Amino acid sequence: MKRVDGRTQNELRPIRFTRNWLSNAEGSVLVEFGDTRVLCVATFTPGVPKWLTGKGKGWVTSEYAMLPRATHTRSDRESVKGKLGGRTQEISRLVGRSLRAIVDLDQLGENTLVIDCDVLQADGGTRTASITGAYVALMDAITWAKANGHIAANRNPIIQGVSAVSVGIIEGIPMLDLRYTEDVTAETDMNIVCTADGNFVEVQGTAEGKPFDRALLNSLLDLGAAGCAQLSKLQQEALAI
Repeated sequence: MKRVDGRTQNELRPIRFTRNWLSNAEGSVLVEFGDTRVLCVATFTPGVPKWLTGKGKGWVTSEYAMLPRATHTRSDRESVKGKLGGRTQEISRLVGRSLRAIVDLDQLGENTLVIDCDVLQADGGTRTASITGAYVALMDAITWAKANGHIAANRNPIIQGVSAVSVGIIEGIPMLDLRYTEDVTAETDMNIVCTADGNFVEVQGTAEGKPFDRALLNSLLDLGAAGCAQLSKLQQEALAI
């Protein structure tokens, strides 16, 4: 089956990381999955929420949002509405969980990292792009914290990398890294979050049409894990620059 953009079924869109996109942040990266663009910004703050004070552990959390014109039609800002939508809250929590899975909070000490993921343009896979870019921003923020004496040089709060990718079944064929036009027509769509060593952090999957069997599930997991392995390599290449 030929895809709209000419990719093979197991091919990622062009991936790009532009680090230090903001001059004021401890860590920032513009991540691009094809036409999906997300600005991920890591803010390092000494201290932790009150419920963690005195426990010697740090905290990592995330907030996700979309610009009003990130899609084809304008959406009102949720901050103006005064209420966060369910999708926004769900993705914010997903990004936070994914990052905490690869951070040693004891090694972080009583410090807080907040990762803001703002979608500038959406063409499918905004949550997976957010997780993948957030890791790069997080790494830069940790490097800044060490250089500025907030974290001891011999401490390593980052256990390993984390990335995420979407997969789906379109006309019976498993596909990697879905664009919006593919996502809305997929019979099954799934978001897969993996650590750099290939283990799963989270799998979110739904049969939009026909239920999928174990064989298709396994093929989607394999496809997603392979995609995450490619993303992990690209993250490391970006961080090495």
